[in-house]
Amino acid sequence: MTTNNIVPQRALGSQGLVCSAQGLGCMGMTAFYGDFDRAAQEEESLRTISAALAAGINMLDTAWMYQSFGAGGGGNFTNEELIGKAIKQHGRDKFVICTKFGI
Repeated sequence: MTTNNIVPQRALGSQGLVCSAQGLGCMGMTAFYGDFDRAAQEEESLRTISAALAAGINMLDTAWMYQSFGAGGGGNFTNEELIGKAIKQHGRDKFVICTKFGI
């Protein structure tokens, strides 16, 4: 996939990391918005991540708590699993991952 870099890129820190000025919030791809069909949701979410990457968005925002608990498609469906599939599809070097956790 060719990146058009529609979204501006910014240097992040002093180690050469380049991050898009806008990120993609991934919470709604696996959590909090009711029952869903896991297979269909996963397919649509991976297409969304691919489209964001094509637009120059390489920063994905996730968190450990972004998951469904057995809704719709049976079993837990975590955001980290979904992002892992996108990484496998496009390559780890294409993404900057932003995460957070509760104490």
